[in-house]
Formats: sequence, C-alpha cells, structure tokens
Amino acid sequence: MRASTYPLLDADEAAALVLERTPVLGVERVKLADATGRVLAEGMVGEAPLPPFPSSAVDGYAVRAEDGGKTLRVLGESAAGRPFQGNVAPGTAARILTGGALPDGADTVVMVEDVTVVGEQVTVPRELRAGTNFHAVGADLRPGDLILRAGTQLGPAEIGIAAATGRALLPVHRRPRVGLMSTGDELVEVGKTPGRGQIPDSNRWALLAALREAGADVDVLGIAPDEAGALRAFVTGPLDRADALVTSGGVSVGTHDLVKPLLESLGTVHVGRVKLKPGKPFTFATLDGGKVAFGLPGFPVSSLVTFEVFVRPALRKMQGHSQLQRPTLPVRLAYDARPTADRTEYQRVTLRREGGELVAETTGSQSSSRLMSLAGAHALVRVPAGEKGISAGTVVQALILSLP
Repeated sequence: MRASTYPLLDADEAAALVLERTPVLGVERVKLADATGRVLAEGMVGEAPLPPFPSSAVDGYAVRAEDGGKTLRVLGESAAGRPFQGNVAPGTAARILTGGALPDGADTVVMVEDVTVVGEQVTVPRELRAGTNFHAVGADLRPGDLILRAGTQLGPAEIGIAAATGRALLPVHRRPRVGLMSTGDELVEVGKTPGRGQIPDSNRWALLAALREAGADVDVLGIAPDEAGALRAFVTGPLDRADALVTSGGVSVGTHDLVKPLLESLGTVHVGRVKLKPGKPFTFATLDGGKVAFGLPGFPVSSLVTFEVFVRPALRKMQGHSQLQRPTLPVRLAYDARPTADRTEYQRVTLRREGGELVAETTGSQSSSRLMSLAGAHALVRVPAGEKGISAGTVVQALILSLP
C-alpha cells in the first residue's frame, strides 16, 4: 500500500472538471434510417412551405364559398397524389378526398356528411366560409422557420419532420467510440469456472450496458493483467481507434493498482480521488489526441454510480446533447438518510407513487460491493457530507434512473 498523492476533490468540482475537459465530437451526415437517438449538430431551417399546396383535411367537396346553398355540378375528383386538373368555376364543385390538393378556383371544402348528392350534382349548405376544412400552404411550416435546434435528440417525430422536409441525410455528432476493459488477476470471463480467489467479471458487462444506453459504440477489450508492461500493451492499440477509455478496477493505492500510473504515462490525470461515496478512487485523465479516460473503481456499485455521476454526462457532451444530466424530481424520503462525515453519498432508492407524490425507500445495505442495492433502484438520492442526515418525511431532489 502507498499513500495517494492526489488531492481529494469535491464531487461537484470533479464533475465540472470532467465536463470542462471533455470535447464535443465532430459531425457526420447519416441516413434517416440511422439517425434515431442521434443529436442534431446544426439547426434545421425550413426551405419550402409545408404543406406545399392547399390540401383537404376531410373527405367532401371543394367549392366556392359564394355558392353556399346552391346545387352544383360535380366536375371530377381530387385525391391524394391525383389532383383534379380543372378549375372550379361558379356553380361547380369537385369531389375531394383527405390529402387531396384543393383545385384552382375553390376556397373551401364541405364535408361529405353535410351535403346532398344526386347523381353528378351536390347541394351544399347555405352558410359557407372561405378557408374551411383545408390546410393552407405553409400552415405547418414557412420558409425560414426554425424546425429543430442544434442539440436536439432525434426521435420518431423529429425524423418524421426531417423526412417531410425532404432531408435524406442529417448532420449529427459522432457517437463516442469507447474502449472498455476490466483489470485484475482475480477476474475470469463470465461462463468460466472461477479458481480459488477468483470471481466472474461482472463489471464489464454492467458497464457495457450502461455505455450503450448512453449512446456509445463500444470495443470490449477484455480483462487486463495486473502487470504494468502488459497493461500498457493491452490498451495501446485500441486507444488508436477510441475517443475514450473506460476501465474498471485498479484505481486504488494497492501495489497492483496500476491504472493511475498507466494514465499518467499516457496523458494527464486531472482527478485521482473524489469526496464521493461510493467511488472515492474515481480517476479522470486526458490523453493525446483529445481522448479522455475514466478509471472506475472495482466495486460494482462504485463503478456504476461513478458512471452515472461522471461518465454518462461526459458521453452526452461528446454527442452534442444540450441536457447532460439525468432528470431530477422531488421525492419524499420514507427513511432516515444517514450521512457520511467527509463525503457526498449517493444512496440507492426505489420509488412508489403515493398521494400524488413520489416516495423514496432505501434499497437496503448501501455497501459498494452489494450490486443488489442498485438492481431495481429507481433513483439516487444525494446526501451531503456532514454530521446531519436527512430525516424521513423530508422532500429532496433525486437523480431519476427510471420511474415506477
């Protein structure tokens, strides 16, 4: 064992430092089919009106409002994609279907249930108003209108808007390419029988799921040995094609904790210890070429909590998201949240709805090795360091992982 030479940073200070030194990735153009979940890199502005022609909102008859109360001769039909080519003159009408183009000369559409049809003649109500029952040119969008802002995450509606405005390719920020590895001679691949003193490598698979959920493309590197030279060789090649490196384990102060020295040799370590429970040994470094590296603790809960607090917001910044943090909501504590004297703690809770509010219940033992404290948790409650806890019944803000 050796004493750490890294200053013990406040958790908020460390989180701000991580975001300050994390770059936003470059822009690429992707097909609509590949754009789901991506973040728009440039604002989208209307270039043409939408709809581009007046289109009927109902099935009915296109007429002139001045012909209200009359029996009109039906000239033909305007259907979606098959417009009526003639002109609706006084005393005439055109049958029109939803989505059909309003014929020239017509200024209103009468719904089919409001007319009387005999052969090729239609009698319309007396009181008609121009502009009724059709979408005017530019009703949805006019040239120059801002459609979507840069930083918008593209979901079904946004992609639909892009398609409606004729955009086959969209400018989006690149997804971060992340190299993910575990460290430790005590680890074996999942599915293999552990030897004496060994355990399955669970962290890598938990972090793989978290990384993918956060939008990253992941290279799963495997388990690195606890030997300095071999560890360096293990990451050198993958780093050439990665934007970020995420490691699990090997960031404490034991003689086999080699990740911090490795990151020092490859770049600059900015965060080496944090006033955070769980997650005190969390490490953050910048590497050559604008790459970033996150050394997460080996205890399962420490690994995932530090991912939520530090790594996920950084990955979202890389992708150009405007909202980096998970949402927070007020919750009422159903338990006494005991503090840690010198570190901010993120306690895992489940939520239930009660009387119009969310009530938070502890998931039990908050040990950093007890992954069951996080499995099924809906939120993280931030408990400030100090001697004074938070009493049951107090309303606090919680970081929402999912909602019940």
